[in-house]
Amino acid sequence: MGRGHLTVLDDDQVRTAMFVHLGNLAALYPEGIKSSDINRFVVNDRPLKLVVQPGIWKPADLQAALTIRTTYTAPDQAPPYDDALVGGGLLKYAYQGTDPQRSDNRALRAALEQEKPLAYFVGVAKSVYQVHFPVHVVAERPAERAFLIAIEEAQRLIDPALIEALTPDRRSYLERLVRTRLHQPLFRAQVLRAYRKQCAVCHLQHTDLLDAAHIIRDTDATGHAVVPNGLSLCKIHHAAYDRNIIGIRPDLVIEVRPDVLLEKDGPMLRHGIQEMSGQRLTVPTQRAAQPHRERLEQRYEEFRSAS
Repeated sequence: MGRGHLTVLDDDQVRTAMFVHLGNLAALYPEGIKSSDINRFVVNDRPLKLVVQPGIWKPADLQAALTIRTTYTAPDQAPPYDDALVGGGLLKYAYQGTDPQRSDNRALRAALEQEKPLAYFVGVAKSVYQVHFPVHVVAERPAERAFLIAIEEAQRLIDPALIEALTPDRRSYLERLVRTRLHQPLFRAQVLRAYRKQCAVCHLQHTDLLDAAHIIRDTDATGHAVVPNGLSLCKIHHAAYDRNIIGIRPDLVIEVRPDVLLEKDGPMLRHGIQEMSGQRLTVPTQRAAQPHRERLEQRYEEFRSAS
């Protein structure tokens, strides 16, 4: 049946095609996908935008929401979902506005009732997104004006009403799983983008060989996944930094552990590590993205103790 000259879209077909489209883009652009590329989506010869202004998006032909979105935050600010993970790592996604009967809230409620999978876009930069799919709406909390979103399939299999009854170990595992899936790709994408996709020590530009390293380790309570607590490092210099083989002073000068400077080995040690001593770290031009001096001081003291 047509609506004018347009074929009415089938819900399941749209979602299946969308996931294929997003999967292809994610493979091409692991550090973040431009909204213009995301919106080059065509199903049954019909173009269909996936990233639009509202946080909850339902195309006119569908009954249930198709995508949800969390906007980009500044480099020195924690992502909006950072404090929104509840028991078992479920994401608490706020209503649009305060009216539960607003059209986009009804659309997300329909996704819950119909058990429809969605795509979740998280802003890496202006008009650039990481994408997570499929995610599912598993509950609604009207008193909190929010829905609960399962990022991992393992969460979807648990009755949300029983999340609080899970063993502490099980809850901790699920929360760690979700934080890893949400935080690490976003942190990597934002750090590499801030450092222009090169190692801050040696300027290597092969993104497959680059990591987003924490200044204050992520195992520390203050080791937040924000750009000023990150450094773009190649895998060699990331490992060397984590093991206190190299250190970075608060004035951004690189030091090499004294005993390592005396070692004799192959060209990698000499050119890749020893010759970095005394060089200055290359940092982002945007002030908000530069490493915090206090964090560098704290981590440098650890390096000095190891030396």
